[in-house]
Amino acid sequence: MRRLALIALMAGPAFASEDIPDQYPGSVLYAKPVEVAPGVYSAIGATAPPTYENAGHNNNLSFIVTGDGVVVVNSGASFLLAKALHEEIRAVTDQPVRLVIVENGQGHAMLGNGYWTAQGVPVLAHVDAAEEFADGNGQDLASLQSYARENAEGTVPTAPTETFEDRREIVMGDTHIEVLHLGPAHSPGDTQVWLPDQGVMIAGDIAFHERMPPIFEGTCTLCWIETWETAFMPLDPALVIPGHGHPTDLAEVTHETRDYLVDLRAKIGAHLEAGGDLAGAYYVDQSEWAYLDTFEELATKNAGVVFAEMEFE
Repeated sequence: MRRLALIALMAGPAFASEDIPDQYPGSVLYAKPVEVAPGVYSAIGATAPPTYENAGHNNNLSFIVTGDGVVVVNSGASFLLAKALHEEIRAVTDQPVRLVIVENGQGHAMLGNGYWTAQGVPVLAHVDAAEEFADGNGQDLASLQSYARENAEGTVPTAPTETFEDRREIVMGDTHIEVLHLGPAHSPGDTQVWLPDQGVMIAGDIAFHERMPPIFEGTCTLCWIETWETAFMPLDPALVIPGHGHPTDLAEVTHETRDYLVDLRAKIGAHLEAGGDLAGAYYVDQSEWAYLDTFEELATKNAGVVFAEMEFE
């Protein structure tokens, strides 16, 4: 099964880019879902920030066809994105959607909850992600309405219907699914969906590929690295569907996530050792990572956040 997953990866679509226009004209989705492993589909979002052109579909919206129902990973950034994804699922299978799992408490993962709950589908989130969404969904909705305009119509922030803490195991049809919170990483309640029989990891925002990871105020980058090395890597997935960017292998996504964090911390650490200040931290050399989308938007911001984190470690 793991070999099949890798074959699907190598036959996958072209790399994402900020410069590539909408991939799926006629749909609010940025890209049509593709089968990236047997029974596992993902609509790969834009690697640019959320814009009117991509309607907020700048993360990956995935689903698993199990033989006895469909499990969706991420509600999407709006009611209309969730509805569009559901239409794509219906084109693939007659099986009903039985569960939605959200990767974290950000708007792009949860603002589509209202669509799914209106269909009678339960929505599962980590308890910390549910709390973050409850605190920030008003701001998330205002942001969506600002950039998406008419594509925000129908979106009403809706809480997940179920929460978990460490893990939730699901057997549906012939598919074994493990819903995991491996530890602190990108944002509170980061959730991974692991298909151990296939070696497929729907990683959520613990993992980034083709675009620079954003580092938020309050993110513990040292914890993120530790979670990666002690909990994520030992699972040894054959195929990783990251939160952003195309599916890839463990080595590639490790380089563009863990290795980036390690490198930035090393640069900021050396800057601090030399007596450098915040103003100088913004200019540490990150040129090795300039090939990643959103580099211009995020590199200096990330450096400032990591400086603030490390200054008092």
